[in-house]
Amino acid sequence: MRSKVVFARMLRNRQTRYGLIALLVLLLLAYVGPFFGPHDWLEKDFAAFMEPPSADHWWGTTQIGQDVYAVALHGMQKSIVIGFLVALISTGLAALVGASAGYFGGWLDKALMWGADLLLVLPSFLIIAIVSPNLRGGSWLWFVLLLAAFSWMITSRVVRSMTLSLREREYILAARYMGIPGWKIIIRHVVPNLSSLLIIDATLNVSAAIIGEAGLSFFGFGVQPPDVSLGTLIAAGSDKVPGYSWLFLFPSGLLVLLVLSVNLIGDGLRDALDPGSNS
Repeated sequence: MRSKVVFARMLRNRQTRYGLIALLVLLLLAYVGPFFGPHDWLEKDFAAFMEPPSADHWWGTTQIGQDVYAVALHGMQKSIVIGFLVALISTGLAALVGASAGYFGGWLDKALMWGADLLLVLPSFLIIAIVSPNLRGGSWLWFVLLLAAFSWMITSRVVRSMTLSLREREYILAARYMGIPGWKIIIRHVVPNLSSLLIIDATLNVSAAIIGEAGLSFFGFGVQPPDVSLGTLIAAGSDKVPGYSWLFLFPSGLLVLLVLSVNLIGDGLRDALDPGSNS
């Protein structure tokens, strides 16, 4: 019932509707669009280097003859997967660490929060830039784990503070007196009561992870060739804007639309889950 009320409140927000429609269109374009394109993203047309958009190559070609339409959609697929995986891992880690620290307290609380504080002061971009070259040739999932490792600390502190108040509620105390283990109480009672915060955090983390991946890939520290992402495509086309603008405009346009749509949905979720909102 509550989920229906939240969804109805979201749909009443015009900007959220635009965000949902835009995200749906982008997902369809990323995963269905390649089937309607004339070329595969790995295919090279050796008779069409740096060609502008045409009937045969809808968004033009790259310097090695790849179809920009096919390559950009494949890159968007990778950026979307990375964004959602990072958001899922980082929000789950924040919920686990914050709820455990707040519920159990004592030395565990101090150790977990000390670790969170330590990661907060470390220069995450520099560390990922140093570690990433050593992982070249391996799975891109290592890159996902690196991004997620530096994305959970602030949320974990918010979760901890909310758990400190939740653990004194009557139903939590009753479960404790019944002898239910602490980890079960966290999973069954604490985390579900923090679902509003966690859903919003996960949504906003998607756009943050997509931007983070694009930024790191732009400087060569993210997704590695022969694979591509929106960040690698933007980097490849950034120095060719004056004469070959399609190499930069299409990937960067997809990135802007993707991040904007996710942010609009996140704002709508925040308003829909906020009892004090007028939306």
